[in-house]
Amino acid sequence: MTLIRQADFIDSICDALQYISYYHPQDFIQALHAAYLQEQSPAAKDAMAQILINSRLCAEGRRPICQDTGIVTVFLKVGMEVRWEAGMSVSDMVNEGVRRAYNHIDNPLRASILSDPAGLRRNTKDNTPAVIHMELVPGEQLEVEIAAKGGGSEAKAKFAMLNPSDSIEEWVLKMVPTMGAGWCPPGILGIGIGGTAEKAMLLAKQACMQSIDIQELIARGPANPLEELRLSLYQKINALGIGAQGLGGLTTVLDVKILDYPTHAANKPVALIPNCAATRHAHFVLDGSGPAQLTPPRLEDWPQITQTSGTPRRINIDTLTKQDIADWQPGETLLLSGTLLTGRDAAHKRIVDLLASGQGLPEGVDFSNKLIYYVGPVDPVRDEVVGPAGPTTATRMDSFTEQVLAQTGLLGMIGKAERGPVAIEAIKRHQAIYLIAVGGAAYLVSKAIRQSRVVAFADLGMEAIHEFVVEDMPVTVAVDSRGESIHQTAPIIWRNKIAEAIR
Repeated sequence: MTLIRQADFIDSICDALQYISYYHPQDFIQALHAAYLQEQSPAAKDAMAQILINSRLCAEGRRPICQDTGIVTVFLKVGMEVRWEAGMSVSDMVNEGVRRAYNHIDNPLRASILSDPAGLRRNTKDNTPAVIHMELVPGEQLEVEIAAKGGGSEAKAKFAMLNPSDSIEEWVLKMVPTMGAGWCPPGILGIGIGGTAEKAMLLAKQACMQSIDIQELIARGPANPLEELRLSLYQKINALGIGAQGLGGLTTVLDVKILDYPTHAANKPVALIPNCAATRHAHFVLDGSGPAQLTPPRLEDWPQITQTSGTPRRINIDTLTKQDIADWQPGETLLLSGTLLTGRDAAHKRIVDLLASGQGLPEGVDFSNKLIYYVGPVDPVRDEVVGPAGPTTATRMDSFTEQVLAQTGLLGMIGKAERGPVAIEAIKRHQAIYLIAVGGAAYLVSKAIRQSRVVAFADLGMEAIHEFVVEDMPVTVAVDSRGESIHQTAPIIWRNKIAEAIR
């Protein structure tokens, strides 16, 4: 009989969430570094370099890899001989661990969870509640798998109830291009096959939390049909040429992981969930001897990459005009210095409502000849100006783009991933610009922010409008003033290059 104490369990949940906020799994770093060394696309290689540099900085500074510190998902296997010394329910203990982790004084994590999701969508302020799955199993241990899943990658989850004769591989290869770059590739694809609809989704989520071992599989060869499917999908998805951050290149996925479960004869449920470049998960076991001990990796385990490649152009955004941005080319790397404003979903909704009512923008908010950065930063600690401040998925702002460009004098936007047809047409019509910062390099981006202050909508918390003064903030031109999108052109170019190399 094992006695699990309440304090040990809560401390273990809290410590694990802090740990995964700033330490990448070492299998991910090794796989990404290997992909970086092989990458031939300059834009994709530069994005990988930023992710690797950011990862080392986060390990050194113990600050979040990504500003989106995720929704907490926990899988518990509770031994049937475990006894609890606790006055709280298991779910309440998990949520107390989450609460302590996200309000940690040394490394506060961003609160992103909203209650009343179909209505008022109020922030819970401490990232609770977690999504918890519990299973009773034989034994006298408590096994815990915990993840902090980013909203951008979770939003790209796919599910289908295929016919028994349908091809899983064909369905996955059809789905991956529709996911765009909002899930921040390169990362891992988790696939769940079988069971019922909800079981397939759970299997896909658990698959995301497995270790990367595709190179070992390639070396030894597949031993069963699932391994054959893994290997085939890994090769064919990378042959799509989507590349890091959707910029075109050799590596889109670092691994494809698959879990399956028996299913009804009439069904073939299949789920697909991507894990982003800020992949965060940990596994530990409690045996009654105290809280979990997670061993920090050594800094020597990170590759020594100190700067990105190429010679980016330096831009003073305080004097920017339409004429200046007219010659910026898709795929070009820029270093921005000067003042920009921030704003994402909730702020945009208020902005367009104010414009539509004729009230105008709040005092202190002037977008004329400015750039807006789609970001919701982590709160700063110690001497930081701002916490990790990476970009959010830009397509969520597509429906606002025409009105904002037409009525505010805004020159351009900074986000991550591709823009949809409506936004691209608005950018072209107004001769504006769309730039991307690297998703999964939030701490690196924050180092370029020299000053920060809230100028409007303070009640929105991390979604308030901030004014940032930046110096040498790295971005890539994604949609130029003529409406050409690198996310549309580059994958086609690299798909053809890969196909030619294979031939």
